[in-house]
Amino acid sequence: MINIALIGCGRVSEFHCKAIKKQKKLKLIACCDLDINKAKYLAKKYKAQSFSNYNEMLKNLPQIDIVAIITPSGMHYKHAKSIIIKYKKNLIVEKPICLKTTNLINLFKIAKNKRVKIYPIFQNRYNKAVRRVKLALKNNELGKIRTINVTVRWCRPQRYYDLSTWRGTYSHDGGALSNQGIHYVDILQYLSGGILEVSCIARTLGANIEVEDTALGLFKLKSGGIGSLEVTTSARPDDFEGSLTIVGSKGLAKISGLALNKIEIFSPSPKDIKKFSDNFSDLPDRGRVYGRGHFDTYADIQKDIFTKKKYPIDFDQAYKSINFLNSLYSSYENKSKWIKLNKTIISKKLGRVNNRISKLYTTDN
Repeated sequence: MINIALIGCGRVSEFHCKAIKKQKKLKLIACCDLDINKAKYLAKKYKAQSFSNYNEMLKNLPQIDIVAIITPSGMHYKHAKSIIIKYKKNLIVEKPICLKTTNLINLFKIAKNKRVKIYPIFQNRYNKAVRRVKLALKNNELGKIRTINVTVRWCRPQRYYDLSTWRGTYSHDGGALSNQGIHYVDILQYLSGGILEVSCIARTLGANIEVEDTALGLFKLKSGGIGSLEVTTSARPDDFEGSLTIVGSKGLAKISGLALNKIEIFSPSPKDIKKFSDNFSDLPDRGRVYGRGHFDTYADIQKDIFTKKKYPIDFDQAYKSINFLNSLYSSYENKSKWIKLNKTIISKKLGRVNNRISKLYTTDN
């Protein structure tokens, strides 16, 4: 049996709890949050122990094998690095695993030296719709990609950002691209076959925050095709669209839904539209944003541990997504300059140090 502990008991944490519970060889034994009431709620519900200090948790429960980090995005690197160095624990890390590409590289180097594993989470890759389109690209059903487009039109009003100090900051959150748009950024690069160059423009239009809530990007593909990306959280009064469209030389595919869970158009085989779509109606809030991919994520983690089947999202996959994310920020920081992705890109603003905020979300000395 593999014992798992959670750090961070916010909105997505219960998806982790349910996914762990479903696996026969995984067991949740501890929940930790600075707000002890959040930790106690999950711990009681899933028969685990509760803590407000992860150092205390790891010292008291040395039998913990894996720690799932579900803290604010800008704390992932600090928490992950600390846990690997001090306790040599394997990690599961929520999106985005790190805000800066250099931090991602360093974290995996430390993990390799300490002989521990890191399991990045990009749960939307497991959606039936995404899997079917990925297979279609692999089997050449859509032909050569001519254009690929992402459109995210969601609503995040000022009250959303006012919920926590870290929200809407470059240091700990990022904006529409790195928070709400990260899964679409990941799926875009995952399906595109490789991105050569990026240009991006961004604005803050619907909230009083330091980061962008609206961004438009253009990019060139290794295949010779081109693409675009539109991500905004300034839509009002609700979430309206989250979609990805591929125009290929042989056909067209469009994935939509609340979390890239529905195939809207699939010209190679229209009968597959219904078969490979999922309405998430059985999930809380209809699976908005999170979907059911965490169940498959934890199933693959279990397989990675107990069988020879490796976890599919490795350093290379995580690096491509985070480097692409940093290239978008770097471009709009440099007046929409075209940024080539043939090297490691580092945003000047995203993931910058802010010790004042960091101190609010850590129990380290």
